[in-house]
Amino acid sequence: MHEPTSPGSAGAGLTTGALARRLGVPPTTLRSWDRRYGIGPAVRAEGRHRRWAPQDVRLLETMCRLTASGVPPAEAARLARQGGRPGQGEPSASFAELRGERRGLSRAAVRLDAPAAQELLDAAVDRHGLSTAWQEVMVPALHAVGRTWETSGDRCVEVEHLLSWYVSTTLRRHTRPPAAVARGTAAPTVLACVPGEEHSLPIEALNTVLSERGLATRIFGAAVPAQALTAAVRRLRPVAVVLWPQARSMATVALARHVAAARWGVAGARRRPLVLLGGPGWAGRSAAGTARPGTLPEALDLPAEVSAAPLT
Repeated sequence: MHEPTSPGSAGAGLTTGALARRLGVPPTTLRSWDRRYGIGPAVRAEGRHRRWAPQDVRLLETMCRLTASGVPPAEAARLARQGGRPGQGEPSASFAELRGERRGLSRAAVRLDAPAAQELLDAAVDRHGLSTAWQEVMVPALHAVGRTWETSGDRCVEVEHLLSWYVSTTLRRHTRPPAAVARGTAAPTVLACVPGEEHSLPIEALNTVLSERGLATRIFGAAVPAQALTAAVRRLRPVAVVLWPQARSMATVALARHVAAARWGVAGARRRPLVLLGGPGWAGRSAAGTARPGTLPEALDLPAEVSAAPLT
């Protein structure tokens, strides 16, 4: 399909694919914003393909800027139409609303109702943004399902697996592709579960929100062998390394110290990574050269504030 060289050409405009590449978002996100919030082409030509005019592009650039700063998509769409100016005193979701969303998601999982679970997850992200949806809806629902599993033996294992899968799917759908993050501007943040740890959803959530903020990441997922992790750190020279153990038995202080001891660069300008100890497994434990953020917002702020930390 031929794409015009100028989005302002008469009778032309950017295709959805070209605009997605320009903005650094998946084409499915543009279609979703059009369907859910009416953030679509002002003029629709006959045929299957949308064409985005310059005014459409400016609107979407504002939408992307707002969502990248943490504004929920529904609110970002409203603000984008107003020129990107935040309102005064906008109310946040009430405790009752969030509790209702958590219960609805848990009940959909217990029924093994995948379509309902996915719809509720998408709605939570749209209303609250990824960070709040993760902390206030997804995590409590996962905990509730986990408690049901613990009290009923192995009869509800399938419920936890189904909910975990659709939470992971939602996180990945909202993760900006690596190519959308500017290259060469900063070292990445490495995200990995410690050896033996299979619970990767928390670092998937962190990866998604970091990508929304335009920060480069490399996520290695569950149960990363120690040797593979240290090799990746040597090759990538990251600004930060997040080590996640869910269980205390998986938290290895020696590994954290080893990663924190990594050094690179020439004499007089040597660098090291900031090692972030994430997850309940680190409770009561610490290691030199590491930090333990207490919340997701705190974990998000640390990589953004440092660039491969200089030695002192």
